[in-house]
Amino acid sequence: MKYGKTIKIFLIDGDPNGRMSVELSNWSGKAYKIPRVKIKDCADRSDLTSPGIYLLFGKDDEEKDQVYIGEAESILKRLNQQLTQKDFWNEAVVFISKDDNLNKAHIKYLENRLHDIAKTAKRYKVDNFVIPTQSSISESDRAEMEEFIEYVKMLVNTLGHKTFEEKREIKTKQKQAIFTIKAARGADGQGEPTSDGFVVFKGSKSAATTVNSMNPNYLITRQKLIDEGVLINKGEFFEFSEDYIFSSPSSAAVMIMGRNANGLTEWKQKDGTTLKDYETNEKGTKV
Repeated sequence: MKYGKTIKIFLIDGDPNGRMSVELSNWSGKAYKIPRVKIKDCADRSDLTSPGIYLLFGKDDEEKDQVYIGEAESILKRLNQQLTQKDFWNEAVVFISKDDNLNKAHIKYLENRLHDIAKTAKRYKVDNFVIPTQSSISESDRAEMEEFIEYVKMLVNTLGHKTFEEKREIKTKQKQAIFTIKAARGADGQGEPTSDGFVVFKGSKSAATTVNSMNPNYLITRQKLIDEGVLINKGEFFEFSEDYIFSSPSSAAVMIMGRNANGLTEWKQKDGTTLKDYETNEKGTKV
């Protein structure tokens, strides 16, 4: 069961666009959110000379979300080094321990695990060219670090980055609300509504061809998905190679059906309940 959490965010500079310290109730860890332009101002934060992990956020050359995940025995020293070594990032999120409980082995373990989680989630491009090595720590330390990771994921998400979040929002002890579309030209898709929009599941089938009246913008999007390897040509249909989040149910339906479509009425549960009825009347079944 999920319980409510109290998160304390302190605006260090009194500016919502400035530095923030972030603490979670009943947790010995502490986070900082620091704009790149404010790194030089952090000499006043003595705890940033501690060991910890850091995430650098920005965009790649194609304006896609990008992250670099690293560790350091002195966070502030490493961030200053990264000012000259990497130019894509404009914001750093840092995690340290308030009770000095993180050592070199711990932060190497955290770096490796967070790298793997981010790569699996496939939400951000991970800028690390070398896979971080995982340190060997005791069973009890590993349990503590896994708990630390859960809090890192929660706070990173709270601070505006879903770097470590699965695209499918499977609720604890609650079955998924799965919706499907079956249509002409091999279209056969499955997906679910999420807080980001609508996620089409890996293995869904998109129509082999498109109709002439399809919106030109959607045609561009479809070709982009093909070029990026999200849609794989299987001859009689195109197959989604991974879970993919669309901004709306309609854009997801269009990509599946190869024609203009209203996702609120096209996406249906197995009993015929449309997404529109599910959302407005709460009559949808959980399958």
